[in-house]
Amino acid sequence: MAVHEIHNCRSAHPRCQAAASSLSKQPIINRSGCMRSAVVALCMMMNEWYKESFRVSSIACSSIHEEKHIEIALIVLLQALYKVSVDQLHHLYHIFLKFLRNIDMNKQLFAKTDSRVTTVVATPGYGQDRQVEVQYSDTKVIGNGSFGVVYMARLAETNEAVAIKKVLQDKRFKNRELQIMRKIEHQNIVKLKYFFYSSGDKKDELYLNLILEYVPETVYRVARHYSKQRQTIPLLYVKLYMYQLFRALAYIHSLGICHRDIKPQNLLLDTETGVLKLCDFGSAKHLSKGEPNVSYICSRYYRAPELIFGATDYTTSIDVWSAGTVLAELLLGQPIFPGDSGVDQLVEIIKVLGTPTRDEIQQMNPNYTEFRFPQIRAHPWPQVFRPRTSPEAVELVARLLEYTPSNRLTPLQACAHPLFDDLRNPESTLPSGAPLPPLFDFSEYELRIEPSLNAKLLPQGATPSSPSTGAPGSANSSPSVAQSNSASNSGDVQGASAT
Repeated sequence: MAVHEIHNCRSAHPRCQAAASSLSKQPIINRSGCMRSAVVALCMMMNEWYKESFRVSSIACSSIHEEKHIEIALIVLLQALYKVSVDQLHHLYHIFLKFLRNIDMNKQLFAKTDSRVTTVVATPGYGQDRQVEVQYSDTKVIGNGSFGVVYMARLAETNEAVAIKKVLQDKRFKNRELQIMRKIEHQNIVKLKYFFYSSGDKKDELYLNLILEYVPETVYRVARHYSKQRQTIPLLYVKLYMYQLFRALAYIHSLGICHRDIKPQNLLLDTETGVLKLCDFGSAKHLSKGEPNVSYICSRYYRAPELIFGATDYTTSIDVWSAGTVLAELLLGQPIFPGDSGVDQLVEIIKVLGTPTRDEIQQMNPNYTEFRFPQIRAHPWPQVFRPRTSPEAVELVARLLEYTPSNRLTPLQACAHPLFDDLRNPESTLPSGAPLPPLFDFSEYELRIEPSLNAKLLPQGATPSSPSTGAPGSANSSPSVAQSNSASNSGDVQGASAT
């Protein structure tokens, strides 16, 4: 977001305008003093929290040295100052304050790798509860946010790289992310290896630590790399990444689990093998009919319209909408609906899909009663994308980005779409000439999700093994279908629900 846009925001506090003006006149990156001024300006708007916020922000921002962390903080700050209501600003302020507190809490945020060996008593992610001793070393921070901090480390026993996600745990409640992660296991979902608890600096402060498999890259960073080169991601990679995302969604949706934060940043990639893994189940929830859910969920660019309309009884189809926006973004090289606020997000959607009909609004949220919208005609989908964009890809986007949630394709229907026929060709390879990763090693459980699609899902000549009687979560893994261009097998399928 351009700094001059922030400066022109009339509703901003004078101190915020001054900070924005300062930012517009000098290089932002590596200017920690300038960064500190901007943060303090935001905090000054919140007089109620003045003393606390001023102290935390001043201390924390004096430690910001690395370019990427300044950029992250600035993005959060500038978005908070641009066209937001007072209520929204209060909410964003709390998110930003958590970010600052995480910096203050972790003294080694900008430190070099800690080579010391740490020994903890942990519980394996899957199977029966039993405590084991786990040792890891080479710890360094690789990410942070309102949720907590993510470290990279190396297990002493296997020398395997892992990610450790550390989050503050409220002792009054069970951690929903942990519950869900322990019940799911799929080749396109990041695996939970161990978990353990640790104490904080303050009295009665408890942290949950999730030891996860480490995957080095994200779809977001790969897409950004191509965007900086003014190129789009090769179509084969788009197909490969999206197919694996849909396969992961088909699995969790069959268990009643909705991820609720599908976005490029949460799609991990091994760029050598082409394997994609869905991560960050911090917003995930097992959706139960009749149980209300919060509508303020999912990152804005990828938020389904029923959420913007305030629906609380939505379905897993909100993930399908998000996946559709990710596909569109990979084809365009930029977000398809780049809204600056919740309302502006809806405006961006209407620009493309046209004004929703009264019936479509009722399908998104039966309790919504305001129907006064300017009548805008839908933009033809082929004109939304570049002239030579794959017609199959455009058609799939159109089938995913439907106002009516029930009209959107299911994830498994998306996997069976003609766009992915190239992946089902036994002769297809990665651009490097390496074989494609395992894509069709479906477990018997997966093949029972929508059996009518199996003939379209499987490569020609591939047949499923004998039917398995084992239910998801049983000790024995379900038989898998051999992939025509790979000999890999799927892992066990765990758990039928999350609470």
